[in-house]
Amino acid sequence: MIQILYRDSSLLVCLKPPGVHAQDAPDGGGLPQLLAAQEGGACYPVHRLDQGVGGVMVLARTRPAAAALSAAIQSGGFQKDYLCVALGQPEEDQGTWRDLLLHDRARNKSFVVSRPRAGVKEASLDYRVLVRQPDRALVAVSLHTGRTHQIRVQFASRGLPLAGDGKYGGGRGPIALWSAALAFPHPDSGERMRFARLPQGGIWEELLPLAGLPSRNGEG
Repeated sequence: MIQILYRDSSLLVCLKPPGVHAQDAPDGGGLPQLLAAQEGGACYPVHRLDQGVGGVMVLARTRPAAAALSAAIQSGGFQKDYLCVALGQPEEDQGTWRDLLLHDRARNKSFVVSRPRAGVKEASLDYRVLVRQPDRALVAVSLHTGRTHQIRVQFASRGLPLAGDGKYGGGRGPIALWSAALAFPHPDSGERMRFARLPQGGIWEELLPLAGLPSRNGEG
């Protein structure tokens, strides 16, 4: 059962479980397919989360809503906030990182490159360190762009792979990356909406209380 945070006739906001595809999957186990079976009617993804990453996602329930939400993403109307655990220590307590990223589709892996060329896209994020420990840090991240594996590769390229991210040098999973909050305009009314949930269990149970955050979500 997929946990629903909000629903109306135009959209669904839910918690994507880690390990579930954000898009339709050949075996029928993708998030839109699971939600369509659970809620009735089609669900259209408008943004991505990597398969190993869980957290807050919004899906459209109509094609016009999908178009409006996609337009809001393109115009910068979406705010995406994440929590992650990096192996190592960012030098500064907060800052902005800007990189040029190239995604290798054949390897499904992104790389930081030094110069623009075909297929290269700009990527930027803000980060803020919440907890420092000798071998890891709990970090809050706000994305300005939504490139493939962006947080994972921007951290790894600085010698700070995310815990559990084997693709980028962080060891065995699960990946310590969570979509903690989304804010966006409602596709019909334009009203600003925001939804947030903290991750639970595992490494989060250890680190969230040190940041003054509850390791269990309340209702609502």
